[in-house]
Amino acid sequence: MELPDTIIKKQLPAHIMARASRGIAYISHPLRLRILEWLDVNGTSSVSAIARGVGTEQMIVSQHLRKMRDANLVRTTRHGIFIYYEINEEYPASIFVCLRKLFGHMTDQLKFLRDDYREILPSDYTTMAANRIKLFAHIDKMRILEYLMQHGKDCVCNIAAGVALPQIKVSQYLKKLSDDDFVTSYRAGRFVYYSATPGVHQTAIGCIHKRFEQTGEEF
Repeated sequence: MELPDTIIKKQLPAHIMARASRGIAYISHPLRLRILEWLDVNGTSSVSAIARGVGTEQMIVSQHLRKMRDANLVRTTRHGIFIYYEINEEYPASIFVCLRKLFGHMTDQLKFLRDDYREILPSDYTTMAANRIKLFAHIDKMRILEYLMQHGKDCVCNIAAGVALPQIKVSQYLKKLSDDDFVTSYRAGRFVYYSATPGVHQTAIGCIHKRFEQTGEEF
């Protein structure tokens, strides 16, 4: 089964994509992504339950939860002497729906293609996703990918105009994106045309757009 391309209708305002890129960069840590995934699947949980679920020492999990709370990714409620964590409503849990669908397409496991299906993904896949996210979690790289997801393919000069960046900088970013297999290119005459490859980068940007289109809120 081939991975699907994500098509977007238009680019988001630059300030919204800037905030989204910061949020994406913050979750591009394997353990943080696994903690958020645990909360998405199991709901409100204590630190000890999360630590058991992700197989990590409670002290380390607590440190990451504290940082994610400061970043408004999770929120807490107290019941007696216990503190429970849950995904903040501002955080688009749909990112995990998208990651599960991507996993389903990669493995031909149709159950993961359902919007309402929740299951903890293999840790090696989550780690891969987090590490891949880290490579493109930058405002300019994400705007370039977003442009290509809208236009399908284009040359450097048009991409630069579309994202309002100097052409030399766009060329540098495209080189990095190509090295990391986020874009592919081909030459036609004197022009080189670029297009976005399918993968977690399209998944993440597609989720940002879905969030904004549904709620009008930033990531």
